[in-house]
Amino acid sequence: MEIILKKDAPSLGKLGNVVKVADGYARNYLIPHGIGLEATPKNLKLLEKEMKLWQKKAEKQREEAQQLAQEIEKLSLSFARKSGEEDKIFGSVTSLDIEEKIKESGIQIDRKKIHLEEPIKALGIFTVPVKLHPEVTASLKVCVVKE
Repeated sequence: MEIILKKDAPSLGKLGNVVKVADGYARNYLIPHGIGLEATPKNLKLLEKEMKLWQKKAEKQREEAQQLAQEIEKLSLSFARKSGEEDKIFGSVTSLDIEEKIKESGIQIDRKKIHLEEPIKALGIFTVPVKLHPEVTASLKVCVVKE
């Protein structure tokens, strides 16, 4: 049976793809869970219309993410922390701290978009990636200085 995917499915394909799957898999799982739709001529025409809308929406989201990325790249956040020997700080600078500083600048960002592999535990200047969209990643400059 051929199915039109209504959502991204890791093992099958991306939104809007027409894939061939077993009849039982389609009837018992994909269609009831809203992941797929049977590929009939009527549904294929409907898919074409919806794909145009999805593409416009995706393009708009990407443009908004690029504008936000430009604003974020202009920022330079500074954190003052007490430090000990070898410029190691007491505590750390986490994505939560970075999120709060960004909010003070008037930009709303979810903490999960800040890709800090591990908390910053030393003095210095760091570049933190902020993934705003699958295609758009901004680089945020973070300075940790001695208090």
